[in-house]
Amino acid sequence: MKTIERDVVVIGAGPSGLTAARELRRAGHTVAVLEARDRVGGRTHTDVIDGAVLEVGGQWVSPDQTALKALLEELGLETYSRYRDGESVYIGADGTARRYTGEWFPVGEHTRAEMERLTELLDRLVEEAGPEAPWEHPLARELDSESFASWLRRHSNDEEACNNIGLFIAGGMLTKPAHSFSALQAVLMAATAGSFSNLVDENFILDKRVVGGMQEVSKRMAAELGDDVFLNAPVRTLRWSGGTDDDGASVTAVSEALTVHARRCIVAVPPNLYSRISYDPPLPRLQHQMHQHQSLGLVIKVHAVYARPFWRAAGLSGTGFGAGSIVQEVYDNTNHGDARGTLVGFVSDEKADAMFELPPEQRRQRILESIAAFLGPEALTPEVYYESDWASEEWTRGAYASSYDLGGLSRYGRHQHTPVGPIHWSCSDIAAEGYQHVDGAVRMGRRTAQTISSILAPPPGTASGPGSLFTKVTQ
Repeated sequence: MKTIERDVVVIGAGPSGLTAARELRRAGHTVAVLEARDRVGGRTHTDVIDGAVLEVGGQWVSPDQTALKALLEELGLETYSRYRDGESVYIGADGTARRYTGEWFPVGEHTRAEMERLTELLDRLVEEAGPEAPWEHPLARELDSESFASWLRRHSNDEEACNNIGLFIAGGMLTKPAHSFSALQAVLMAATAGSFSNLVDENFILDKRVVGGMQEVSKRMAAELGDDVFLNAPVRTLRWSGGTDDDGASVTAVSEALTVHARRCIVAVPPNLYSRISYDPPLPRLQHQMHQHQSLGLVIKVHAVYARPFWRAAGLSGTGFGAGSIVQEVYDNTNHGDARGTLVGFVSDEKADAMFELPPEQRRQRILESIAAFLGPEALTPEVYYESDWASEEWTRGAYASSYDLGGLSRYGRHQHTPVGPIHWSCSDIAAEGYQHVDGAVRMGRRTAQTISSILAPPPGTASGPGSLFTKVTQ
């Protein structure tokens, strides 16, 4: 087996790991990036399915994602706006599809008032808690001990309002039932977007896409790193010694492809995969417990490609919401410059459970019928149909990002960045701003690289060039 030596070994060639490696090399340190898959990009993947280019993984860029936007510009990648002209469609509790424009669903006066009031309450909590350390909020333990579903119904007696507000975090972001995560976790999710009001504004959260696909971010960073990126190299064992600030600390990463001896290690995979690695010596008790309280959700990302974007001719934007529908969200996802029309829909949490119990053809029919309820019968006959199932991916096992169970965030959140000896953690799942998004992955990559670079003495005569991104990154 091949053995190499580097200053830092990075496990995972997603946006966070590649950002960290790129920054460390710019600072004069040697790196090796080991990736289990046969590709780079992690939970971003732009693939060609039956002749159609599909964004299988993460894809959107919002105005507040300044770290990602700066990186896109540096890498020479352009963005384009998501199509949103025309009316949207809302399917309410009675199953009726209603067309509407503006920010609010076409619901009854009482339901709308309750949705506005719940939004104001959440915005207030977000402002108080912030994304950095919500576990320090005076009511953190109380909020973390109550499910988001229970919190909503404690503050409102309008079931439709509760379901609609819950949709934006449970189905739209954490992809878990609202009874399975805490109100504090919901506050953190909203805080990472700046406010709950931002989170419910699809024109803000789902603003732009990357020309060529989001995976291009990872591909271009990997191209810069060249032969220092090793694919098909899942790390099975990490042997480590020394403390976090110990100049004599060392780590050995053993993969099926090669062994890397290094001074520091960055584990840049989601927390649910930390345990796929054997640590010698074992991680501290706290880490073992913390990782067992973090898990990813479940979502089917549905792609349907048509000869033309038929919904536009009908005056529809392609956007639809329905908390009780199988497909709870649908959007126009047509590629830049493509004459064909593409829709993307999301089937989350328990609805995804129900769909996966069906045979593939029956599942496809049920899902397309749900999309057709928003946009009409032409939705039933796409030229290309594909389901992204990240939960079945060996090196992902869920979507979109890790979150804590009840009580976990206030109990363990303050420890999730803490290194173990020479081992550091870096992924969007533990980011503050940009949590769950590529922007958070980039921020964490820079932050982790900056921490390690401050520990490792740069090689003699080496200095960061004027183009280095080693600047303070707000987390």
